[in-house]
Amino acid sequence: MVNVPRLVIAAPSSGSGKTTVATGLMAAFSERGLAVSPHKVGPDYIDPGYHTLAVSSGFSGSSGGVTRPGRNLDAYMCGPGLIGPLFAYGAAGCDLAVVEGVMGLYDGASDQGELASTAQVSKLLRAPVVLVVDASSQSRSVAALVHGFASWDPEVRIGGVILNKVATDRHERLLRDALDGSGVPVMGVLRRTDQVGTPSRHLGLVPVAERRTDALDAMAELAGRVRAGCDLEALLALARSAPELATEAWEPGVAPVVDPERGRPVIAMAGGPAFTFSYAEHTELLTAAGADVVPFDPLRDEALPPGTRGLVIGGGFPEVYAPELSANEPLRKAVAELAYTGAPVAAECAGLLYLARSLDGKPMCGVLPADARMSGRLTLGYREAVAIGDSALAVAGTRVRGHEFHRTVLEPGAGAEPAWGLVHPERRVEGFVRGGVHASYLHTHWAATPEMARRFVAQAVGRDGR
Repeated sequence: MVNVPRLVIAAPSSGSGKTTVATGLMAAFSERGLAVSPHKVGPDYIDPGYHTLAVSSGFSGSSGGVTRPGRNLDAYMCGPGLIGPLFAYGAAGCDLAVVEGVMGLYDGASDQGELASTAQVSKLLRAPVVLVVDASSQSRSVAALVHGFASWDPEVRIGGVILNKVATDRHERLLRDALDGSGVPVMGVLRRTDQVGTPSRHLGLVPVAERRTDALDAMAELAGRVRAGCDLEALLALARSAPELATEAWEPGVAPVVDPERGRPVIAMAGGPAFTFSYAEHTELLTAAGADVVPFDPLRDEALPPGTRGLVIGGGFPEVYAPELSANEPLRKAVAELAYTGAPVAAECAGLLYLARSLDGKPMCGVLPADARMSGRLTLGYREAVAIGDSALAVAGTRVRGHEFHRTVLEPGAGAEPAWGLVHPERRVEGFVRGGVHASYLHTHWAATPEMARRFVAQAVGRDGR
């Protein structure tokens, strides 16, 4: 059983201010000395970076040096059955969990009903919902909007409203009067001038790793404004009203594949500003399988970590840093040399581009016979896929659910041995398998397929003669 107080921060639509409110609440409660567990509905990598900062000791000074990573709760990629266990694992020992929703409250995977929606996750967690409403262009209509969202699904409990982008005292009075008697209390009001700017670009917010100093300053301002505009006591009481959740916590309990006498293999994991997209569970699964996961920064480090036997390059923004990545020729050569030995290399999206011959005309690692360039077209959405052949990550026939999110094009888009055959919502082959390299645009969540981590570590150990 799980008895962690919890709130889901949702909205009628994207752009209403969910991230502002959720992150501000995480920071404000952390400042009060509460151990806050941050979560995000859906596949997004960027918001959890801000969540991690909001609850970190570097910002609040109150978490005793413990780093609690922002964790994703994606019912499409991981399945509804894992939402409760993943939440319980991340929130264990915490005083409060704050879950930021995705899109509009009832929006989920296309043509899949409520699957992967914030509403579905709130029901799976038995968590009360706080609805963030952009009130900038309405007054009495806010009551009809809130009534509609609160009554649409009786299993979704909307316990409060936070009014965002409110213009004046008079505007606030009109909104409060309209909501009076609705049964959904107003738990906060944020003025239009209270918005804290976070820069965006072609795939959303600029990740916190690229602007940490500025992000710390913005976080302090955001926490102060949310603290001043929201009734933290009422919100905490609402969180504490959540009933016990009957679930066991997920554990990264894959069987280790390492002989202790031979030592743990080093798996290098790309990080830094150019490669910020990674789910915390990936590192935890690799570690449980017996590896030592060592981060490195392809923008600064000229060599892979000593003793590297495997390499993981996740998502990020290599297109923003193409000149700097290209200029680091020693590391590009080291990556290529590792790949040529047959070592396992797992590359997703940004990692795929980094392994290509070129990116926007700049030389990359040259591991893959393909060239990448920026495109004006956004490729976005959930995918179902099957492994076409054996690779360092999966055996042929392995089925996964993943997510694509990029504005780049790779030519060709698949090698002689593709990584995946996409089967829904469209049918095509995608990615590359070459020796130990598995490279693809598809982001996957290994908590749904933990055998991927074990296979990857086994491939790294196998290169040593076992």
